[in-house]
Formats: sequence, C-alpha cells, structure tokens
Amino acid sequence: MEGNVDAILRPGVESLIPEENSKEIIQGAIAQSAVLSRFKRLPNMASNKLRMPVLDLLPMAYFLNGDTDKKKTTKMAWDKKELVAEEIAVIVPIPEAVLDDARDNGYDIWGEVTPRVQEAFGKVIDNAVIFDEGKPTSWRDGIVATAEKANAKVEATEDFFTDVYGEDGVIAKVEKSGFMPNGVIAGVNLRGKLRGLKDSTGRPLYLQDLKNGTQSYSVDGMPTQFLVNGAYDDKKAELIIGDMEQAVYSIRQDLTVKLLTEGVIQDPSTKEIVYNLAQQDMVALRFVMRLGWELPNPINALEPDKSKRCPFAILKKKVD
Repeated sequence: MEGNVDAILRPGVESLIPEENSKEIIQGAIAQSAVLSRFKRLPNMASNKLRMPVLDLLPMAYFLNGDTDKKKTTKMAWDKKELVAEEIAVIVPIPEAVLDDARDNGYDIWGEVTPRVQEAFGKVIDNAVIFDEGKPTSWRDGIVATAEKANAKVEATEDFFTDVYGEDGVIAKVEKSGFMPNGVIAGVNLRGKLRGLKDSTGRPLYLQDLKNGTQSYSVDGMPTQFLVNGAYDDKKAELIIGDMEQAVYSIRQDLTVKLLTEGVIQDPSTKEIVYNLAQQDMVALRFVMRLGWELPNPINALEPDKSKRCPFAILKKKVD
C-alpha cells in the first residue's frame, strides 16, 4: 500500500462492497440456512425486541335451548411472545495484496469471500435455532429441545417407514398437536436411507422420476431440505418434520460490513492468535447482522395443552 493508509480505509473499500453485493451475501445466507429459507420471516424489527400476541384461549360456541334461551358469553385470550435480536458476526481476514488485485486488476474478491460467509452465517443460525448450539442466553429453547419436552418424538427402530409414516409416527405427532406438517429438515445421511428403502417386493420406495432422471426425496409429498452447511447433528435427530410457518424470525439489522485494519484475530475456543493484521499485512472484513426468532405455538382445537403441543416432531437416532 506504500504507506497510503487512506487507500484501505472504509471509504476506499466501499467501492468494493456495493449495495447489490451486500444483498447478495444475505441472500446467500438464506440459501444456506434451513431457518432463514424455510421459517416464516416477519417484518424487520424496529428495536431489539419484538412482542407478538399469540392466541392462548379459544372461544366457545353454544346451542340455544329454545327461542327464549339466553345467549352466553365466551372468552378469548392472547399470550405474548417476544423475539430478542442478537448479533451474529463473521470476520474474514484478507491479505492487502488481494485487495490491491481487486482494485487494480479486477480480481473477483466476492467470488472468494461470498461462499465462506454464506456457510458461516447459515451454520451458526441453524445450530442455534435447531439444536441450541452456541445460542444466546436470551433465546428460547431450540426446535429439537422443544419437541423433546412436548414428547413430540419417536425413538427410531429398524422400521423407518413406520417410524415416520405410522399411526404414532413423526408425521402423526405433528398432526395430533393440531398442525399440518409441510416440510422436512435433515442431514445428508438421510438421503442414503431413503434410497435404500424397499417395499415388500424389494422395489425401491423412492423411485427415480423418469421424466427428468432425478431422485425424489420428498417425505409424504413434503419437500426435504438436507443441510450441507455443517450444522445438522443427526445424533440429536435423524430428521425433523413440522409446520415450517409456525416458526418465525425477524431481522433487526441487515448485513453490514466494516473494515478492520489493525488488531489480532483469536480462535474463540483456544484463544490462540490466528492472525495479526498489522504484522501479516492483512485487513479483515467484519460482517454483522442481528436477528431474533420464536415458536409462537398458538392454541388450537385438537391440543389445548401447550405443554403437549408442538408444531415440530423429531425422529431420534437408534441407540446401538
């Protein structure tokens, strides 16, 4: 940089980070994350907390006993659920020479940076919301823990088909809670299990689609999202089935980028210094966003007891 500090300060880098590229990264995170792509997005949060009313008591209807019978009153009640926005950050160290190339020689810096940022955001969000891994203390229990507490789970047996499709299978667990399942989240290991399923005659249950030669991996007609961002923990759940729109999230702060020109970057687990920016002639781009999520779990006619009601159910891995 030949001592020209201004060349790597934020105003000089903004030309490398136009508005369309910032949006491209957050859209990429949506593609990589089951939470952001399958759950329902609410309007952006105006503050760090968003309260939403959730139906908690159903009205009751009555037949009248004759023309002169008095009409009765009924009650409806709403509980309050709260989304708390917490910050997620990713730091991407970049050698100054790479920035020089991007500026002077048209180097495709976003072609290098974007996929890694997508994976990092998608993984940390899914880990926290689905499995409680690394989640902020202000956030509620994740999807798997909530299903466990509501007994919306099936212990896996050798009969995978019955475990999922049976009268008391994973799909039925969601339906008995008063919700209609419309999606599946699983790890890539489930693909092999689905391919290996056969009927009593030995024919595969998941036949190829002869029109386009692709394999169908839908479960009961529901689309299945196989997480490939490293977040899925099949030791906690072989698959998750649920009404995806019953889980909601809201973004408090869209993706922002800040250029760091000095300091060190530590491994959060070992505290070891991974990069010393000044000493190694590097800068770092810090990507930050804030979001919150909630599982409203509104009351319905089939299951009025909220402790037994859950819009998601899981298949627990068979213990050897």
